[in-house]
Amino acid sequence: MKYCPNCGEEIFENSRFCSRCGSDFQTATTHQPRSDDAPSAGFAVLGFFFPIVGLILYLVWQKDYPLKAKSCGKGALIGFITNIVLGICYGILMARMVLEHF
Repeated sequence: MKYCPNCGEEIFENSRFCSRCGSDFQTATTHQPRSDDAPSAGFAVLGFFFPIVGLILYLVWQKDYPLKAKSCGKGALIGFITNIVLGICYGILMARMVLEHF
């Protein structure tokens, strides 16, 4: 199997276009991912707790290690969304506590 040089999706050997992003392989220069590329739960957890690190790793690795980059990006996105939701909940809780004292 090959991987799309644009998005990292697994594609068939004789495919001309990526079924996910639509990238044309005839005009694009192929950038083969390394053989040690695999999804990584450890990097996903790192991206969850430190979303900026996950974003940086995603941007740096998206061509050479597309599967690892995808794990980092997912972890960073989930971590960022979780931080926003928890921040909103904390703000509501603090506002409620302040209003109860009046």
